[in-house]
Amino acid sequence: MRFIFFIDHLSTWAGKIFAWAILILTFVVSYEVFMRYVLGAPTAWAYDTSYMLYGTLFMMSGAYALAHSAHVRADVVSRYFPPRVQAGLDLGLYVIFFYPGILALVWYGWDYFALSYRQNEHSSYTPGGPPIYPFKFVIPAAAFLLMVQGVAEVSRCVLCLKHGQWPKRLGDVEEIAIPVNKQEEIKAAQSDSGETRQ
Repeated sequence: MRFIFFIDHLSTWAGKIFAWAILILTFVVSYEVFMRYVLGAPTAWAYDTSYMLYGTLFMMSGAYALAHSAHVRADVVSRYFPPRVQAGLDLGLYVIFFYPGILALVWYGWDYFALSYRQNEHSSYTPGGPPIYPFKFVIPAAAFLLMVQGVAEVSRCVLCLKHGQWPKRLGDVEEIAIPVNKQEEIKAAQSDSGETRQ
C-alpha cells in the first residue's frame, strides 16, 4: 500500500502544481481581452501562450484524475458487480487497452518532441513565435506520469483480486452529490456511529 500511496502522492502533486496554470491562463486571456477590446491593441503572444497553457493543464492533469478515480467511466453495469469481478475487468482493460495506448503515447510523443527540438521549431501563428518543443515535451511527460499511475491502478486491481475489496484511495476534494454505490457505505457508517440524518 505504501508503494501505491507514493505513486498517488506523486500524481496528486503533479496535478496540483500544474493546476496553477489555470490562474496564469485566466490572466493571459483577461489581459488579451482588455488590450484588444478596450485599448484596441491586441498582443501578439496571447494566442500561443493560451493554447500552450491550456494544453499543458489538460495533459498534466491526467495522472491526477486517474489517481482520484475522476476519469469518466462507463460503469453503468459493472459498478453492481462484486469487487473481485470489477478488479478482474479493470485489470484486463488496463492490459489490453490502457498500457498499449500509453506506451504508444510515450514512444511517439518522445519522437514528436525530439524532432521539434532538433529543428528548433517555433510557433507559426505569430511572427517570431515562441519555441514549440517545450510544449511538445508535455506529451511524453504526461504519458509517463499516466503510465506510472497505471502501475498503482493495476496494483489496486491485484490487491482487490487477492483480498476481495478495493484498497483505499487518497482523500481529496469530494463531490457534493453522493454516488449510488457510496450511499450504502455512508448509511452503514452512520448506523455504526449512531449518527442519523433527518
